[in-house]
Amino acid sequence: MKWKKATLVFLAAILLLTAVACSGGNTNSGAGGDSGTNAGGQPSDQKPEQITLRVAWWGGQERHDRTLEVIKRYEELNPHVKIEAEFSSYNGYWEKMAAQAAGNNLPDVINQNFGEYLTQYTQRGLLYDLTEFTKNGLIDVSDVDQSVLDSGTLDGKLVGISLGTNAYAAMYDPALFQQAGAEEPKLGWTWDDVDQRVKKVAEVADYGVDNLESNRVFEIYLRQHGYRLFNDDGTGLGYDDDQLMADFLKMKLDWVESGAAPTLDIANQHTSLEDSLIVHGKVGLMFAWSNQLVSLSKAANRPLKIAPMPGPNEDKGMYLKPSMFFSISNNSKHKEEAAKFINFFTNDVEANKILKAERGVPISAKVREAIKPELDEATQQTFDFIEAITPHTSPIDKNHPVTAAEILKLIDEIDEKVLYKQITPEEGAKEFRKKAEAVLKR
Repeated sequence: MKWKKATLVFLAAILLLTAVACSGGNTNSGAGGDSGTNAGGQPSDQKPEQITLRVAWWGGQERHDRTLEVIKRYEELNPHVKIEAEFSSYNGYWEKMAAQAAGNNLPDVINQNFGEYLTQYTQRGLLYDLTEFTKNGLIDVSDVDQSVLDSGTLDGKLVGISLGTNAYAAMYDPALFQQAGAEEPKLGWTWDDVDQRVKKVAEVADYGVDNLESNRVFEIYLRQHGYRLFNDDGTGLGYDDDQLMADFLKMKLDWVESGAAPTLDIANQHTSLEDSLIVHGKVGLMFAWSNQLVSLSKAANRPLKIAPMPGPNEDKGMYLKPSMFFSISNNSKHKEEAAKFINFFTNDVEANKILKAERGVPISAKVREAIKPELDEATQQTFDFIEAITPHTSPIDKNHPVTAAEILKLIDEIDEKVLYKQITPEEGAKEFRKKAEAVLKR
């Protein structure tokens, strides 16, 4: 009898183990997937772990609103995921990220920027290599151009998935140009053309041109002249003639002195896209990233247009840039769930109908094709613009050193000194070289 009892207990244990092994307990929680089913598609008793993902990005109100709506959709499709959104303007974003990085408390998914910041965060070991997720399909890149993936690859690691293709561009108010009798910008126009036209527009508007984002525009200005901001190994500047910077600063100073551009005091009162001078109809021209036309047009509530950067040699100056990346921080405890969210953000058609390419032209060919019929005029302009200028661009510079952020900030500091007439453009160019070389050799 005891032997029979022992046998029954043993058989029951075997049956129990078999049942557990067959149940599978699949917890795959891809966007829109049945995370509560087993491998055979039958309901599973095992529910996905409830998790919280922190997602951080920068931008204006338009971007915040669209992103929050996409997050809401993701949470509805994935009820086991709660997303904490952390967003701010670009200016305050990096200070916040630096503080969180110092405390080993970066969000799971973080907005990253091509160049100085991506290099810095990669070399500090703060970003996770996403290669495994693209290989196992958790992040689907099957219809993404290889050059797009290369833009997020540093030191052999895929540290960022691009959220859109972008280019620096001229944004202008066609009504003000027409009223001033100034020819509208187009491919092949030059900085001399800019000078003449913005002074004309200033006769019918408060100003002709908004204050330039000097660090970005100067980089393009250098490329037009056959140089780069940094040398090959990032240990020095990529140009020898200081007259290049002096001429650039002199052009900006002349615009302010002639009334074609606002003083820094006025420009600094309009730092957000939604509150920019072109939105208020007070300026005819500004320079910004192509994806920002969407927010500018919506805030202005009237047609604005986009045009290529001026030359000469605009083919050398212009480049296509990942508008920004989503990266996963190394300290994230939910890397797979973070990867699923990035996949949803870049590949879900309905999500991208909400986003409407506000971060740039989508990297997925499938998504681009699907949302085209639903684009508003401004977004359609950005699609057409990227397509039109692509043959007139050169490869983006990938030699930004870790200290590049300091150099770009230094350009703005020198620019400010010149515009406040504390130093001359020539003195500014020399001071920049001295300070920049010291930082780069550090």
